[in-house]
Amino acid sequence: MSQDLFQAPDYYLLDELLSDEHKLVRDAAREWVKREVSPIIEDAAQKAEFPTQIINGLAEIGAFGPYIPEEYGGAGLDQISYGLIMQEIERGDSGVRSTASVQSSLVMYPIWKYGTEEQCKKYLPKLASGEFMGCFGLTEPDYGSNPSGMVTNFKDNGDHYLLNGAKMWISNAPFADIAIVWAKNEEGRIHGLIVERGMEGFTTPETHNKWSLRASATGELIFDNVKVPKENLLPKKSGLGAPLGCLDSARFGIAWGAIGAAMDCYDTALRYSKERIQFGKPIGAFQLQQKKLAEMITEITKAQLLAWRLGVLRNEGKATSAQISMAKRNNVQMAIEIAREARQMLGGMGITGEYSIMRHMMNLESVITYEGTHDIHLLITGLDVTGLNAFS
Repeated sequence: MSQDLFQAPDYYLLDELLSDEHKLVRDAAREWVKREVSPIIEDAAQKAEFPTQIINGLAEIGAFGPYIPEEYGGAGLDQISYGLIMQEIERGDSGVRSTASVQSSLVMYPIWKYGTEEQCKKYLPKLASGEFMGCFGLTEPDYGSNPSGMVTNFKDNGDHYLLNGAKMWISNAPFADIAIVWAKNEEGRIHGLIVERGMEGFTTPETHNKWSLRASATGELIFDNVKVPKENLLPKKSGLGAPLGCLDSARFGIAWGAIGAAMDCYDTALRYSKERIQFGKPIGAFQLQQKKLAEMITEITKAQLLAWRLGVLRNEGKATSAQISMAKRNNVQMAIEIAREARQMLGGMGITGEYSIMRHMMNLESVITYEGTHDIHLLITGLDVTGLNAFS
């Protein structure tokens, strides 16, 4: 078992922009990842298993709903703290960060923002502690980038709703206790419903044979005449803007998380470049290798500044969906390119599980697609700057 020697790069002294609380939160997450995630994650990825034993630890470092008010079991932290926690977790593994992101932004966030006081008190404390795990059902087999076309629907059956349809590519689905499901009512309006495991007709088959996010559990949500109590409807917001608001929060977390994956790849390549001797000297002494490393730290630093400024805007309630899209797209692209360059620097060793780079690279192939593909986010920026809609 290799020792986690990670040292976080901070080329522009961004720590000086963080509060003492930010640094305490980040350092606690960083140490937990080194202690609990790094020693087991390669084995979990090789076995394609989510390490459920880390759920309690994720809760303890505040990874589940860190910005949720303390009265509902959250830590009451700000958005930069949330981002820093996601950064540190994804430094360990994107799949583990996905589990935390889904729980926080796609399950707890909609209950907190769109739910009733009764729903908040019933679900949020258990989700914050990890006693309950959740998932988010928006994507369907035929509707990914175009979620408004969804066919999952529910009908009013007097004392309950009758839910039918299917969702796919759902993180946490195989073990989730509850699902936040987006479906159309009889008028075609999109609403959120809280669906609980054990409801008759609700099943969550697992997705197998993934080459990416192998340490994350992915599945489907199948609804066959599921009776959902009327009190499980999220009443405070409907329409496509409701799930997209959740995705804004999750994409913000991804923009930070991707930096963690990039930092880990850079740190691994930098250390290797000083240790690997070829032609009588460390490969880090060669110009082409220095070019790669210099470009990596430059792009990481730019991404750190982008994420920090976005966090400030989120804290002030000023961040737009388009600004979040830009950060998600830029930072994930940055991370995947660094992973590819770092892999080349390690040569053949870069494809082995002895190093984290190939695992990060495979994981990022999913991160660049989910919660808005790379190209969709490009068009969101295009729409924002031109006012011209390329989607229709």
